[in-house]
Formats: sequence, C-alpha cells, structure tokens
Amino acid sequence: MNEREHLGSRIGFILLSAGCAIGCGNVWKFPWMCGQYGGGAFVLVYLICLIIIGLPVMTMEFALGRAAQASPVKMYQKIEKKGQMWHIHGYASLIGCICLMAFYTVVTGWMIYYFIKFLLGQNQNLGFVPMITNPGVNVTYLAIAVILGFGILIFDIQKGLEKVTKYLMLILLALMVALAIRSFTLSGAKEGLEFYLKPDFSALNGQVIVGAMNQAFFTLSLGIGSMAIFGSYIDKKRTLMGESVNIIILDTFVAIVAGLIIFPACFTFDIEPGAGPSLLFDTMATVFNNMEGGRWWGTLFFLFMVFAALSTELAVFENILACVRELTGWKRLKGSLICAAGMFVLSLTTALGYSVFTFQPFAEGTAWLDFWDFIVSTNLLPLGALTMVIFCTCKKIGWGWDNFLAEANTGEGLKMPRWMKPFCMFVIPAIIIFLYIYGLVTFSWK
Repeated sequence: MNEREHLGSRIGFILLSAGCAIGCGNVWKFPWMCGQYGGGAFVLVYLICLIIIGLPVMTMEFALGRAAQASPVKMYQKIEKKGQMWHIHGYASLIGCICLMAFYTVVTGWMIYYFIKFLLGQNQNLGFVPMITNPGVNVTYLAIAVILGFGILIFDIQKGLEKVTKYLMLILLALMVALAIRSFTLSGAKEGLEFYLKPDFSALNGQVIVGAMNQAFFTLSLGIGSMAIFGSYIDKKRTLMGESVNIIILDTFVAIVAGLIIFPACFTFDIEPGAGPSLLFDTMATVFNNMEGGRWWGTLFFLFMVFAALSTELAVFENILACVRELTGWKRLKGSLICAAGMFVLSLTTALGYSVFTFQPFAEGTAWLDFWDFIVSTNLLPLGALTMVIFCTCKKIGWGWDNFLAEANTGEGLKMPRWMKPFCMFVIPAIIIFLYIYGLVTFSWK
C-alpha cells in the first residue's frame, strides 16, 4: 500500500469526524427514540452518557488511530504486546462497519427518494410504508447511495472525502437552523417543546438508560473504529480530548436541533411521537404538504437529510475501504469498486426486507433493518467501546494509561487529566457491562 494519506487541515478533521458522528443517528434515529422513550427524560440521560462515557471513549479511539497510523484491522497489531490478541477487535470493527452500512445505505436511499419527490413536486401521496415495500424503489435508491459514496472515495482523501464533507457539513448546519426557526412558528410548538425539553422523570427506567447509552455510541460512531481511522489521518499538533469536545458539541447541536424541528410538527399535526423509524418521513411530509410553499421547504429539509446521511456514509465507507486496502494492498480505485459491489449486495437484505425478502428476527413487525441495528447498536458498539477502554487503561494486558495519556495529550489544547484514570478504568467499564447485560435481558426478543 502507498504512503499513508493525511487530512489537509484541522477544520477538515473536525468536520469530517463530526460528519461521521452527525447523520441519520441524529436526525432520523434520535428523534424517534426520544419519542418512544418519553421525551425530555431520555434527552437528559443521553446528554449525561455523551459526557461521562462518549467523551473519554472518543478520545481513546482517536488516540489509538493516531498512535498506530493504521486502520482498525492493523491498529492493535502495531500497539499491542507480542502474543496479545487485541487485534481480533480490529476485525470485529470492520464487521461492525459493514453491518452498519447494510442498513444505513438503504436509509440514505430513502432520504434521496423523498428529496427527489419533493423537488419534482410529486410529494402529495408519499408514504413510508408504500416506499419501503416497493422493491424497485429500494434497490434503485440503494444503488444511488452506494455509487455516490464510493464514487467520491475514488479520489484521494483531501480532494475527495475531506473537500466534499466540508461543504456538506456547512450547508447542513445552515439548513438546520433555518428549519428550526420555521418549526417554532407552528401552532403546536409549545406542546412539542415541552414534551421534548421538559424531563418527565416518571418515564425513567432501565430501558430508557440503556437506549440512551446505545444511542450515544451510535450517534458518535464509537466502538467500531470509525473515529480511529480519522485519528490515523491527523498530525500531533492538537490534543485529542479538545478535538473530541468540539466534535461532540457539533454532534449534540444537530441532534437537539433535529428534535426542535420534528416535535413541534408532531403536536401540530397530531402525529404520534413514538411512531418509530417512520417518524421523520411521515411527520415531515405531512408538515410540508400542509404548509404554504411546503414543496420547497420539504425539498430543503430532505436535501439536508441527504447531506446528513451522506456525511456518515462517506466516513464509514472510508473506514471499510482503508481496512480492505491495508489487508489487500489494493489502490483506491480497485478497492472502491469492489467494496461498492460487496456493500450493494449485502444491503439488498434491508432494501428487500419489507417485500420479497421478509425476515422477522425478533418481535412481529421487525425486519432486516432491526437485525442489523441489533448487531451494531446493541452489541458491537458497546462491546467495542468496552474493549478500547480496557486496552487503553490496563498496562498489564493492554496499552496502558500512561501510553494512552501521552498520545492523547500531545499537542496544544484541552488535556485529559491524570485523575480520570480510576473513572475510566473501573467506572466506565462497570456502567457499560451492567447496561449491556440489562439491555439483553430486557430486549423484546419475541
């Protein structure tokens, strides 16, 4: 493989890493999970999880990538001691990224479909169920999503991924603010904001806490090497905790504003906040179809959704591509073409999972999307984060706190304090293990 590529600027790194975190997890999954788990109480627990677990784990993942200067499949091999087996998690990270994209690419296709329908003025009879049960629509827009993603990655990282993501993120943030301001003018804005921002502590239970932790890992793309790969593309001029704070602030801003857009609309048009994955599509289509100039507001909104989805898709595709290239020695072009073909075939499970390839892995009404999400969100993300925390804090069996701290605190900016070692070494693993087991025990298997 050729000499390792690097990002051209700090802002490129921040926006690219934030782009990986910001995506459907913020503006599609976060609102419907918030709706299902009772609104404000879920938001509060989610924010706590971001601070006490998400921030240190993100710093660790960046540190591993920057120290190794390699993708997740080779990262541990460059750092671990002889005879250790931590590199197995590197391969699990690659599998996790592939499983994530097995349904994420299809969701990205749905965003593109709604955007095109609004753009063409064919937005009056849209429906989530008719869309997902139409195999032709799903396969076509899946193909578009995969071709868009790997088509950009054919170019080198500065001319392709970094350049495109900068523009995507800046436009995305501007569109969000405009849509939130418009949502505040709706008649149900007060009720929607109370549901969303006023915690109802009677709604708090173990499942809400587990859901909030898993959503924190999902929205930050932690535990499967998605952040480690960008750590491997940056220099040592800035400390990693400071950069992690910047990225989490951007990510949280987008997630919170997504709720400010959607929940006033739910209470204005009498749409159930706990509707699940269809919430964003049904809610926003109804809003725009009953609004003056709604076709163009809808076009802007789903353009924003396309940008949000693509920012994560590009980042995770890059992780998959980097891993495959380090394993095979392929050039970018060859790797992109082969990875695109493989990703398209695997994603057909989700694309056709509501029509010709039905599969109910858990409770009635579940599908391939729920299966892939269970593998990633419920299992690989928390277990992967746990693996990284243990590796970075335990010197006898892993990399060790001193080595991690030296890498994380190299450069200018906010440094991780040494006193956090007991918290990272004992408290974070205990929280993850307890909530992981609780989540499995209380999961709706049938």
